[in-house]
Amino acid sequence: METTANRNTATLLQLSALTQYFFPLGNYIFPLFIWSFRKNESAFVDYNGKQAINFQLSMLLYMLVLGAVAVPLFLYSLFSTTTFSYGSGKGFITEELKAGNISGLLVIGITATIVFIMLKIFEFCLILYAAVKNSNGQDFNFPLTISFIK
Repeated sequence: METTANRNTATLLQLSALTQYFFPLGNYIFPLFIWSFRKNESAFVDYNGKQAINFQLSMLLYMLVLGAVAVPLFLYSLFSTTTFSYGSGKGFITEELKAGNISGLLVIGITATIVFIMLKIFEFCLILYAAVKNSNGQDFNFPLTISFIK
């Protein structure tokens, strides 16, 4: 049975990941800060802090992979269907950018945006669920998490 202080600390640790919506990198800084100061006081806080930090790092990795795949595909689609020429004194002129060519760009852009939004909703819901579990004194294992900190 965990003490109320440990349950509150673990809950705050989980909810501190939501600071990403107010401070850049807040979802890494605040959980890491709370975990580093309280990890030696309770195995419960230590375990759930590691879970929260690993989940945030995993989400970062998934977002980077999404960007690493979507951006080159988008740029390739853009430049493979469009020709650029240098006009007389007017700078670069875009030729042959037709509606048929834009559809591939739209598919890539919309798909990447939908996947990004789904990941953020998934992340938000799991953070809240983990906070509720921790407030009840239960450990929570985030799905699809890579164990960076063991």
